[in-house]
Amino acid sequence: KTKKSQPGRLRIVAGNWRSRLLEIADVPGLRPTAERVRETLFNWLSPVIEGARCLDLYAGTGALGLEALSRGAGSVVFVETSAKAADALQRNVDVLEARGATIERRDAFNYMEQNAGKQFDIVFVDPPFAQNAVAAVCRRLDEHGLCKPGANVYLEEHRSRELPKLPRGWVITKERTAGNVRYALVTITTA
Repeated sequence: KTKKSQPGRLRIVAGNWRSRLLEIADVPGLRPTAERVRETLFNWLSPVIEGARCLDLYAGTGALGLEALSRGAGSVVFVETSAKAADALQRNVDVLEARGATIERRDAFNYMEQNAGKQFDIVFVDPPFAQNAVAAVCRRLDEHGLCKPGANVYLEEHRSRELPKLPRGWVITKERTAGNVRYALVTITTA
């Protein structure tokens, strides 16, 4: 007898919504960023998170963007193609009464093209591992001018892959591995 997979729960690590449990949609390939990885990432971002304008590409559960809002980010645009994942994310935003959250149900590349020049302080790039899209996303972010000078870009990739060659002026400031995940924080050093 096979057990049907059950949607899980996501826990906010810190901030205004600390320890709140949120719904995770039962969508194949959906992989919320682990709590310990989020904790490390947001320790890195703590000097710049307050009031930040954030973009959560491939939002999925919204773990990264919701954690950012919980810790004082000014706004987060969540970009997600899956209707099921976007609906669950909307329910979580509603439950938290998360001001500053905008959900865009569309492809990340489409969003970047349609919003060229709209600049963000922090961008989360965590595409499904099977898409192997991190390098292409970084190029598009750069080409479409979506990162402010000095912005931080979070990259999450499968541990077996090296981080891609980054656009000029993009500098890896932190990098770690945890489980099957390689993750890094990049700072944009040029205008």
